[in-house]
Amino acid sequence: MVYDPIPPEVRHRLKGLRLSARRASGASGIGLHASRSRGAGLEFAQYRAYEPGDELRQIDWKLYARSDRFFVREAERESPLRVWMVLDLSASMGQADTAKPDWSRLEAAKTIAACVGELALRQGDAFGLITLSDRGVGVVEAAAGLKARDGLRLGLFKLTAGGRFPTLAQLSPVWDRIRAQDMVMVFSDGFDESCAELMTRLSAAGRDVLMVQTLTAEERDFPFQGGYRFDDPEGGAEVLGDGKALRADFLKRFAAARQAFEARLFAAGVRHTHYWLDEPADAPLFRLFGQTPSGKETA
Repeated sequence: MVYDPIPPEVRHRLKGLRLSARRASGASGIGLHASRSRGAGLEFAQYRAYEPGDELRQIDWKLYARSDRFFVREAERESPLRVWMVLDLSASMGQADTAKPDWSRLEAAKTIAACVGELALRQGDAFGLITLSDRGVGVVEAAAGLKARDGLRLGLFKLTAGGRFPTLAQLSPVWDRIRAQDMVMVFSDGFDESCAELMTRLSAAGRDVLMVQTLTAEERDFPFQGGYRFDDPEGGAEVLGDGKALRADFLKRFAAARQAFEARLFAAGVRHTHYWLDEPADAPLFRLFGQTPSGKETA
């Protein structure tokens, strides 16, 4: 039996959802929608400076010989979008709520990523998976079709949380693979500076970047009573104290941290939403793409 992380009720609701790109392929949408984008088509449109991830065959070598600079020939074309799902595999992604210990941030991220792959498949868009940890940066090359879906499911099934988020120096495979026309969806708790920097740099380079911040319900509600030891799974720090006494200060600090993080993403042009572990897995996708599960537009 093939691993399928998407619950049947979520799969049913996905029928009313469509991925939509804001930046990479224009206002007409992606995949099954006609979209005019600039790429390696037949009708020449313009030159632009070479960016990491561009195909070498698009470089105008004659112009390079005259200017000693790399330029890429862009042309108008109709093309599906490539969607990259970027998963944070650092140790903090293994956190879950006490009420549902088998549903961690990572398990939720894997399910939402599988939903994105399913939507891309239906729209005829290619997709790929990038996993991030200081244990290594993994890349499953973008493709389309049923084999790609099976490959995505298998790749997601094997993922575990551990270690720390990679440093910017370790992220070179990300810069090398993501092209100017690609959509990037990041799934993380957002607690690492390198993750925020990755998203802001990709957005500044013209990529259409979206982020789902996965958070526990216990972080939202802080329902702890009595003595607890709170551990940092990555830094090793710990806090000992009474849950009730710590609640007000924690909620205040947590709200301030979220507000600052969201303001940073907004300023960088990164579309973002949150996901609480006690929500339906498809809730953040409906928030991101302007629809509710009933099919109505969100405000």
